[in-house]
Amino acid sequence: MALSKTDKYNSRLGQLKSDRSSFIDYWRELSDFHLASRGRFLVTDYNKGNKRNTKQLNNTSRKAVRTLASGMMAGITSPARPWFRLSTPYPELNDVSVVREWLHDVQTLMREVFSQSNLYNALHSAYGELGTFASASIGIFEDFDNVVRFQNYTVGSYMWASNGRNEVDTQYREYQYTVAQTVNEFGLENCSNQVQQYWKNGNLSAPVKICHVVEPNDNRDNNNPLAKYKRVKSVYYETGEGAKGVNTMHFLRESGFDEFPILTPRWDITGEDVYGTDCPGMMALGDTKELQLLERRLAQAIDKVANPPTQAPVSLRNTLNRGGIAAGEITWVNSTADGGIRSIYDYRPDLNALQAKIDIVEQRIEESFYSDLFLMLSNSDRRQITAREIAERHEEKLLMLGPVLERLHTELLDPLIDRVFNIMQKAGILPPPPEELQQVELRVEYISVLAQAQRMVAVGGIERLLEFTTAAAQLDPGAIHKINLDEAIDEYGDSLGVNPRIIRGEREVAQMRAQEAQRQQLAQQMEMASQTAQMAKDASTVDTEGANPVADLIRQQTGA
Repeated sequence: MALSKTDKYNSRLGQLKSDRSSFIDYWRELSDFHLASRGRFLVTDYNKGNKRNTKQLNNTSRKAVRTLASGMMAGITSPARPWFRLSTPYPELNDVSVVREWLHDVQTLMREVFSQSNLYNALHSAYGELGTFASASIGIFEDFDNVVRFQNYTVGSYMWASNGRNEVDTQYREYQYTVAQTVNEFGLENCSNQVQQYWKNGNLSAPVKICHVVEPNDNRDNNNPLAKYKRVKSVYYETGEGAKGVNTMHFLRESGFDEFPILTPRWDITGEDVYGTDCPGMMALGDTKELQLLERRLAQAIDKVANPPTQAPVSLRNTLNRGGIAAGEITWVNSTADGGIRSIYDYRPDLNALQAKIDIVEQRIEESFYSDLFLMLSNSDRRQITAREIAERHEEKLLMLGPVLERLHTELLDPLIDRVFNIMQKAGILPPPPEELQQVELRVEYISVLAQAQRMVAVGGIERLLEFTTAAAQLDPGAIHKINLDEAIDEYGDSLGVNPRIIRGEREVAQMRAQEAQRQQLAQQMEMASQTAQMAKDASTVDTEGANPVADLIRQQTGA
């Protein structure tokens, strides 16, 4: 017997939960030791006041996560400077002035939309989860006030599935709303009878458990204008588990999207795994556990040194009636050497050695989270530091970040820009493209500090080559002809991510060179004419009867 629509969703939800189950315990441990405020693993996790960081005695890893998130924000998607630009796959088309100006105007508009929306808040949270759990999720939705709206989904609340290309194309997300939130979001008439009853009775804080399904639409119909027939399906329904009594499903909304609206970046993956399997948080987990143990041992040692357990003669029992061997307590004995109170044992821990070990472990944790690199970027004077300097000082670390940046470009930034561009185009915000771009697909280039530094690692040879050629030209001036300076300037400017209006296109340069050649030729002709006129004048003042070579030359040239 064929499954009903509700049974199909529940069946898929159960399968995705089963696929995700092997990660849950791992994520909870990462949350406990690194980022205790993140993650939804139990019903109690929805209680925002629940204390969840009891395992963190030393907060080095938590500060390292904060540094990683802030460093990635500043180095990859800084709100304070351009971090992407648009171009075409054809260099000659990029040289056309109307094309360059239109691309520049679109970039400016998109950056303005990003600034007015909550994108950068969402990215900062996502970078923290990405570095801790190796996976992050952000939803992108149309918004009447700010064009686009972004929503973070914390780990444990969502389930993913991927397609044959190992790209995430399905997300089921369980979350909990109150009755008031549910009615406000979906309308009272679209809610279940149970929720409507709660609303009428004034029980507005009763929990309602909801599942949001985003997956490829098997019933796609390009000729049907309704949203639920678009390429990607979007379904909200009540699972019935969050309310008392009845455990039934109720559909709240069926809609759709033209493209997958969820950003699903992963730090690194293994084989066909859908969730990320490696990241700084996973790498530093063992060190963080060791750090908490060392911190506890150090505190115990200091406590015993500062307030050690003592022993005293029985004769003092009536005066001091405490007993025990804990720090600060007294053990009663028949006699002591001096008849007074003294430490029960001689305990002299090497506190400096313990602290040195803690310092070593803290450094390993910070290195796992690239704190040394990101703090260098944030602490440097941004008006003076260059991508070239960053590459020279931290070339090895930047090369280690290379694969991560490439994955972020593919799984986070590319779909982000595509989705926002399409929303803006649909809303009529973008200017009409010039005729040259009607059938051309645009290309995105990233010009953030880290992206430029990565490029500088690869193209730094340009500077060294020019330096060597300049030195060689002093021995052989013809050596300079081996260098195509136009190409070198274009490549270097592209690596620096400078405004395309600063570097002239090939056509404009060719025109200017032709005009310059004409001006030089005209100047040469005028100089020759001036010299000839001066020579004629000099010849006219010379005695023509005597031998005068200058006059003879003038006569030959003028035919006189």
